Amino acid sequence: MSEITMQNMTIKELDELKLVGFRVLCAGDQYVIEIPKASIRVSKRMSEIKHVVNPLQQLGAFFVENETAEEDGYWVGVEVKAFEDIPADMVTITVPPQRYAVARHSGPNYKIMDTYDLLHKWIEKNNYTRLKHTWHIERFYNWKETEKVDVELFDTIK
Repeated sequence: MSEITMQNMTIKELDELKLVGFRVLCAGDQYVIEIPKASIRVSKRMSEIKHVVNPLQQLGAFFVENETAEEDGYWVGVEVKAFEDIPADMVTITVPPQRYAVARHSGPNYKIMDTYDLLHKWIEKNNYTRLKHTWHIERFYNWKETEKVDVELFDTIK
């Protein structure tokens, strides 16, 4: 039996985030398999990325609703202070300052959607509006074991 631990939900504002890493683009049901692979690639190549803010954290970024092919997918990377000498096969994204409803998920990666469901109900109950066509963030504290991920889920709100 798998267990999920969810900590209290809150509102946070984040400054601009600069991320360097890999874009994952696959069929919807394959993200749970492909994102951990990309995380391992980022970990193995961390020494090639300059100006890393915290090598012990990885971030995921995505749009809930994408309007173009360029917005489709999931980006896995690390936060950097500045973009410099980016490896040719890596990508960069800049997430503007935004306001988020936040919940923390500890447990199997395939149960993250259960935590998102609870977060979305909390957002609605507290009269916030989700902004689906903006960057959403996942801050991973543990990503090495798919059964024991520890991640803060940042759902963009108005």
